Amino acid sequence: MQSQTVSMLLTRLVLVCGALLFPILADAGEADVVAAKATKTGENTYRFDVTVAHEDTGWDHYANVWQVIGPNGAIIGERVLAHPHVNEQPFTRSLSGVSIPTEITGVTLRAGDLVHAFGGAELTIELPVKAGQSVTVSN
Repeated sequence: MQSQTVSMLLTRLVLVCGALLFPILADAGEADVVAAKATKTGENTYRFDVTVAHEDTGWDHYANVWQVIGPNGAIIGERVLAHPHVNEQPFTRSLSGVSIPTEITGVTLRAGDLVHAFGGAELTIELPVKAGQSVTVSN
């Protein structure tokens, strides 16, 4: 009988804690791409420097990826973010060696987080034409 009472109390404690923590985790919102720089580094290759803003709360809710998306919706490049950036917001990370066919003149950049996946602010950027040139955009 006593173990049933303890079990019931522990279950209630877990439910209450979950109810209290869920709004905190959900409040971080979606990951937004707030700035980006595309540099043509060679024949059909590019480097992207992407700035992401997200109210990372820790290992349970942080921006964990950003992607380069082609005009047809295909993922052309992806940068996985391996840890939270709680005290570094917004933050910029790079991805080099992204191969993009000549016929594609612009791409979309989007970021995702562990809770919401994708859905935050995206940026569209026109690709530079000549090697060594850069294009920068921001929200």
